[in-house]
Amino acid sequence: MLRIVITLFALLLTLFVTTALTTGGPAMCQTGSDEIVVKLPEPSLEGTRSLEECIAARRSQRSFSETPLTLDQVSQVLWAAQGITSDRGFRTTPSAGALYPVRLYFVAENVDGLEDGSWLYDPEDHSITLVREGSLLADLQAAALDQDCVGNAAAALVITAIPEITEARYGDRSLRYIDQEVGCICQDVYLQCGSLGLGTVAIGAFYDDQVAEVVSTEALPRLIMPLGALPD
Repeated sequence: MLRIVITLFALLLTLFVTTALTTGGPAMCQTGSDEIVVKLPEPSLEGTRSLEECIAARRSQRSFSETPLTLDQVSQVLWAAQGITSDRGFRTTPSAGALYPVRLYFVAENVDGLEDGSWLYDPEDHSITLVREGSLLADLQAAALDQDCVGNAAAALVITAIPEITEARYGDRSLRYIDQEVGCICQDVYLQCGSLGLGTVAIGAFYDDQVAEVVSTEALPRLIMPLGALPD
């Protein structure tokens, strides 16, 4: 009798966990290597504002409300920055030789349904992988010459690159090509934020080694873009 009760309890527990993982919240899974991966919602190809309206309204925003970001907004911004838009692997932004040396780190602090920490974006799977847990925006602010807009944001996009990927083909010109790619990503993020009613600003003043330590990467930081809802 006891064995039957234990078996029924185990079955109910399995059903409960399965239901919790498949209804509501992000599609989160833990891989065999103990990595936490979140599959992002599919991005939308239709917005509520025209491209021209977003261009005309584009401004750098250094003040944000306390409204949390949603996972849909995170998905859309990351897709705009580097999402794949072709069966051949081409992305939303151009890259010299289609080498794509850029790596995007999303630092979450006030995002509904997403653990605080540094997340690495995977364009091929449209997912993010947790690489460092914890509240990191204060440390990122310190690394960015103590700029308040970094610490007061809901999250931040840290755009990094692996120069060796481009150097193998383009040599000394590689950093120029990488920064051209970063610039394209930056503008895409600005315009996507404008479409979503979010604010952002391009931050280039920071200590490279400190930023890399905060997000836990060996890649070269090129730009920080705080993200948040617009103030009331």
